[in-house]
Amino acid sequence: MFANYLIGLREGLEASLVVCILVAYLVKTDRRDALKPVWIGIGVAVALALGFGCALEFGSQELTFEAQEALGGTLSVLAVALVTWMVFWMRRTARHLKAELHGKLDAALQMGTGALVATAFLAVGREGLETALFVWTSVRAAGDGSADPAIGAGLGLATAVVLGWLFYRGALRINLAKFFTWTGGMLVVVAAGVLAYGFHDLQEADWLPGLTNKAFDITGTIPPDSWYGTLLKGVFNFQPDPTVLQVTVWLLYLVPTLALFLAPVGFASGKGKVKVPDEHGSRPSKASQS
Repeated sequence: MFANYLIGLREGLEASLVVCILVAYLVKTDRRDALKPVWIGIGVAVALALGFGCALEFGSQELTFEAQEALGGTLSVLAVALVTWMVFWMRRTARHLKAELHGKLDAALQMGTGALVATAFLAVGREGLETALFVWTSVRAAGDGSADPAIGAGLGLATAVVLGWLFYRGALRINLAKFFTWTGGMLVVVAAGVLAYGFHDLQEADWLPGLTNKAFDITGTIPPDSWYGTLLKGVFNFQPDPTVLQVTVWLLYLVPTLALFLAPVGFASGKGKVKVPDEHGSRPSKASQS
């Protein structure tokens, strides 16, 4: 549940910050008439993400076992690629996010209602689709049939919405640079487990060899149905009897990706601040200040 809570919180907070910046800018510039198209675009983006998640869940149930494993494995690899790109992109561009969104919104205001809807839809839709895909693959990797992963993701999204509202009202100030660095690092660890499980799916689909070539088997030491086995599975997608290919993929992804992500080349001191103007157009609050 924790891994999916983290996914929902991280992705949801990015979307919440986008919405916060868009709405606050329109209020500050006295363009409240443009709020309705923006909210329409956001609503369509959320509906699309939910529809995409439902299509993945119910559409895959009609497939054969091999096809399900092939689909799950392929989408797991795709989800990890998207999430990896997302965490590096946010680490690199978060300090410019506000100016970028303002520029797009200014252009959309000149073009009309349709452009406003499209701008809000594209700004939020990417986060929604990424969240739906990564949560689905993570839930599938958990494989315990319970609703805990979905509940965890839902709680993470709900927390993100509350935090976004508090940012907008100026009631909450946190260091967003540190937040996105720590959560991004944890997501890289989660993604490594999803990627390894995805390759296991491709092995079960007979797309890749080595299904019976186990790297180790510690099922007797860490039973999958024990509380600690369940915890490791839920947080890290840990498997007590992985194949050699799974362990190889896990190491080849995790070690260099985490090292690059945590290298001191991203947010410099004082450059990771996201400022959100309040609804009265007064001086922006520094949402990332400690």
